[in-house]
Amino acid sequence: MKTARLTDRALVRIDGEEATDFLQNLVTCDVEVLGKGDVTFGALLMPQGKILFDFFCMRVAGGFVFDMDAEIVADFVKRMTFYKLRTAVDIAAMGNGNAVYGIWDGKPPGNGFADPRLAAMGWRAVDKNRETNATLEEYHAYRIDIGMPQGGHDFAYGEAFPHDAMMDQFGTKGAGVAFEKGCYVGQEVVSRMKHRGTARRRIVKVQAESDLPCTGAAVEAGGKTIGTLGSVIGSNGLAMVRIDRLTDAIAEGNPVIIDSIEVTAKVPDWANIALAGK
Repeated sequence: MKTARLTDRALVRIDGEEATDFLQNLVTCDVEVLGKGDVTFGALLMPQGKILFDFFCMRVAGGFVFDMDAEIVADFVKRMTFYKLRTAVDIAAMGNGNAVYGIWDGKPPGNGFADPRLAAMGWRAVDKNRETNATLEEYHAYRIDIGMPQGGHDFAYGEAFPHDAMMDQFGTKGAGVAFEKGCYVGQEVVSRMKHRGTARRRIVKVQAESDLPCTGAAVEAGGKTIGTLGSVIGSNGLAMVRIDRLTDAIAEGNPVIIDSIEVTAKVPDWANIALAGK
């Protein structure tokens, strides 16, 4: 079993007697179905439907704990405080040495929780001091191999819709986007994309025979830019692409190129998205 301390993650706690209703009316995931210790994955969107923050959300005694990109914690606390108004909730970043751990390739830990996005992603845990035998880079290499995007790495906050980030593809009911729940910020746009089938951008795995260039490089096919390279470790990476243009390129036999390097582009095995010839 591999365990890595995810030093790029941090925690926020939202407590109070109105915390459940407060969150249910704001975020994409369904928090009402969570029992104590249960975890889901979701996002807070702009009114225009784009992702401002994404996170794991765990119900704990008295409220909820959020596991998110450390760089967005201050902005998340500020935005949630803006929405608070007179609601009976308390919102604060967590300190006291708490850390997030990613756990994979083995039996589930006694006090961890299964990643609600995809079983293959293993487990996570919040702990003050847990023994580790893997690095943060190894964790990211694993998630890239699985094809799991991460906010701030594979899409920029404020620029991607939940469908772009594959949040409609996550396996656990209510995780990512809970299409059956009531209104939340940006809900109309996201629901319209689902029902009209208008999602055009998706995350795909890309692989080359040599090391890939840096994050942000253009993905090209048939002389046109079709997307942008995200996370990279060695010859493996993830890229957000126009899925229709990638499908056309594959059907027409046009190579997919990143900075003069030919790559193989593939939808993650767990996603229900088809490509020509795949």
